[in-house]
Amino acid sequence: MLPEIHLDDILRLRKPHPCGSYKWKVVRLGADIGLECLGCQRRTLLTRRKLSRRLKMVVSPEESQGEQD
Repeated sequence: MLPEIHLDDILRLRKPHPCGSYKWKVVRLGADIGLECLGCQRRTLLTRRKLSRRLKMVVSPEESQGEQD
């Protein structure tokens, strides 16, 4: 089951993107979830089912302000 996510939340996925970053920003909500890689700004769409399998944790906005990955 997918936890509650909102626009501009930062998500940490289980496997890194080819650019090396684990963190993604939520840019679209709906049947599909739009994500933007924080390392290279690549955008992708994932179904809610795929995202629930790949998601490791939702990083709170306060934590992500101080970190640069």
